Amino acid sequence: MATLVEIAAQIVASHASSTPMTSDQLIFEIGKVHTALKNLEAGEPIEGSEEMKPSVSVKDAFKKGEVVCMLCGKGGFKTLARHLNTAHGMKPGEYKKQFGIPGKQPLAAKSYSEARRRMALDRGLADNLAKARGVRMANIEAKKAAPAKPAKPTKPAKAAKPKVAKEPKAAKAKAT
Repeated sequence: MATLVEIAAQIVASHASSTPMTSDQLIFEIGKVHTALKNLEAGEPIEGSEEMKPSVSVKDAFKKGEVVCMLCGKGGFKTLARHLNTAHGMKPGEYKKQFGIPGKQPLAAKSYSEARRRMALDRGLADNLAKARGVRMANIEAKKAAPAKPAKPTKPAKAAKPKVAKEPKAAKAKAT
């Protein structure tokens, strides 16, 4: 069985493969993970398992040209959803709830959102959306106004054929 130090090293190596870390950060992380594993083995609560503090503030996380992850501090993203799923195994709703981000706040850079908005307007997608909403509302109103369809008359159930009991076959006597 692997020792706690080996297990801690494997955990930190896995984390370091997806997140750039300095050598000092690696050493600190190994110590922190080793302590946590030792506490778990002894049945003690893990220190710092309460609530995660964001590595950056909400204001600093959503910049004009990029979005910064408040969990790990990694930045340079246009959108955050894929990073949250791959690096942290979180859904955008969980992330927003954890840090108190309003539900309508997009997890995307402001310039990226604006560019997508302009592109949609240029292609006339807003008009298509308005037409589709109008058709949907008209269909809903038509269903409300139309009388309910009468139920189909039920057919009487067919009578089951009576089962005829079969006569048991006579067992052949064995010749000995």
